[in-house]
Amino acid sequence: MSIQTTKANGILTIEFNRLERKNAITGAMYLTMADALLDADQDALVRAVLITGKPEIFTAGNDLDDFLNNTGDGAMLDDRPVFRFMRALEGCTKPVVAAVAGAAVGIGTTMLMHCDLVYAADNAKFSMPFTPLGLCPEFASSLLVAQAAGYTRAAEKLMLGEAFSAQEACEMGIVARVLPAAELLAFAQGQAAKLVALPAASIRATKALMKRPRAAIVAETMGVENKQFAAMLVGAEAKEAFTAFFQKRKPDFSKFD
Repeated sequence: MSIQTTKANGILTIEFNRLERKNAITGAMYLTMADALLDADQDALVRAVLITGKPEIFTAGNDLDDFLNNTGDGAMLDDRPVFRFMRALEGCTKPVVAAVAGAAVGIGTTMLMHCDLVYAADNAKFSMPFTPLGLCPEFASSLLVAQAAGYTRAAEKLMLGEAFSAQEACEMGIVARVLPAAELLAFAQGQAAKLVALPAASIRATKALMKRPRAAIVAETMGVENKQFAAMLVGAEAKEAFTAFFQKRKPDFSKFD
């Protein structure tokens, strides 16, 4: 299974399990994760969620073959698998813990802004390479990265799209703590276990109150980004970027205004 889900001791664990493709995410994987989150939200026995990958890599982001084959004319409809997953993640009333080791590319970083407790291994690398692909930020990252890190650091990461370290992600407020890679998963599991032991209603209320001021603006930003992303996805610059990727060459954007 490309996504492994287990329930034990009050914790739903969602694990990327497609190491041969660097845990690149397909539409089917998004649907599996969305269904697991929606089920967990209704299951009284689940009191916390843990999202993790492999020690070598969290996720390389979207599986580009799958993504482009299922994009069609570029319309980014709200019922697409990735939207179903992100809506389920943002709307989850249970606390969500993320444990990130290795690379977290694109949505691998974006999704962390919608989790509650995020921990990174010292080998983690984060990136949001939307502009190098001729695209724009997604799923409220244009808002949430700037809120966490400040405008200038967000601009550096979102405009240049370059990878940054776990320590820098911690300084930016994207992750809460950096740990030795060998200790990451056990620590994250321990934090999830602490949440399980606390009063569930208090945890849900605290999460809801913290998210309340941002809920409307996050939804609005996601909608604006979605329209811009969809338009750019069928543009000449994105076509050049994806063609160059598959041809294993450097893209040439010099001919575009």
